[in-house]
Amino acid sequence: MPRHGRLNLLRRAPEFRLLFLATAGSATGTYLAAIVLSVSIFDRTGSGRWLALLLIADFLPIVVIGLTLGPLIDRLSRRRLMIAADLVRAAVFCALPFVGSPAAIVALAGVTGVATGFFRPAVYAGLPNLVDDDDLTEANSLFASVENLAWMIGPVIGGAILAVQGTDLAYWLNAVTFVVSAGLVARIPARKLQSEESLSRGHWRDVRDGMALVRTSKALVTVLVVWNVVLLGNAAVNVPEVVFAKESLGAGNVGLGILVGATGAGLTLGSFLAPVAMGSIGLRRAYPLGIALMSAGYGAASVAPSIWVAAPCAAIATFGNGFALICNQLLVQRGAPDAMRGRALAVLFSTFYATLGLGMVAAGFLTDALGGRRMWAIAAGVYLCGSIVALAMTRRLQTEAAPELADEPPPRVLFGVLAERRAAAQGMEPLSRREKVEAGDAVSTGA
Repeated sequence: MPRHGRLNLLRRAPEFRLLFLATAGSATGTYLAAIVLSVSIFDRTGSGRWLALLLIADFLPIVVIGLTLGPLIDRLSRRRLMIAADLVRAAVFCALPFVGSPAAIVALAGVTGVATGFFRPAVYAGLPNLVDDDDLTEANSLFASVENLAWMIGPVIGGAILAVQGTDLAYWLNAVTFVVSAGLVARIPARKLQSEESLSRGHWRDVRDGMALVRTSKALVTVLVVWNVVLLGNAAVNVPEVVFAKESLGAGNVGLGILVGATGAGLTLGSFLAPVAMGSIGLRRAYPLGIALMSAGYGAASVAPSIWVAAPCAAIATFGNGFALICNQLLVQRGAPDAMRGRALAVLFSTFYATLGLGMVAAGFLTDALGGRRMWAIAAGVYLCGSIVALAMTRRLQTEAAPELADEPPPRVLFGVLAERRAAAQGMEPLSRREKVEAGDAVSTGA
């Protein structure tokens, strides 16, 4: 349970408050611009293929960065990375009002994807350093809640701006949100976002070390396996959502808006209340329970007779999704040391986006063949499998309660590198290969 009340953390942790406000503003602008970009591309081309290219340009760079450049998030200053990413995205949205070619719009969307590929892992890698460990669950909950709230209201604001002023005003407003975000992040001391010395053995070895950490940490393996299963279910929900609302339920555009709003509300409420649930039942129970709620909610919605029944069922599903997302963040943040957390997050994000992209391709074909109801029923089955996998894998974790989840040690060779550096700093002879391995074994086993 939170120690000092729900929102007091924003008052007690000023650096966390700055990052929270930066994320709130830029996330709202991002989701506002997402609908504007889609409308702009579709109005120019009338083509679903161009819309698909826009989506791919947005998330493909995140996959590539996670697999090739993730260690930079640990080696470079996280604050500088976040500021640079914000300013790049601001520049892109300042340029968009002067661009008319669909290809140029997609190319600029790719640039924002590159910036986001560095920004998000840097934020979540630095977040645990801004709050006390006892407050980490609450901090993740507040972050997820404000992002989900932005996901709800951003498209609404974007739609209203489109109806009144067109695309240019939305682009300028989004550019302003990124400039404000950069200014807020600049006020956070760099040492607050990066508390440990980064361990490097050369870039490509660092890439392999990040992948090795994901494979060897029980907490990270749990997230890797469970959430990639869940994302296949997400693809089976998101792709046919329009078909389900407009054709399966006959609810039209108004019904689609109700359905999207209900899912956003459930997600926001679930992530906000996640600390209460984990304080009562612990992470190892909350994680599979949240995914089970996703299965039950979407399964019930798939057989609902009307939008008025389907929407509350979908809200129940995303309520569980909010729980599970907070569990993911805690598992990653406590399963990786600060010196390697950025590269671990980058690897995980890359696998997530790759799985989601492939799942969406498959879901596109299946939706045409099976329709919205059957696709949501399939998604419910996938989530049920994910819940079972989560239940089995969380049993392997060493501790019962999420807030006290033990950190998994990084690959032992990295501790040997650190021991060698300390020896050099003290004027000692360079360590032999055997001595470095022994130092790694001693630290990783707690000797």
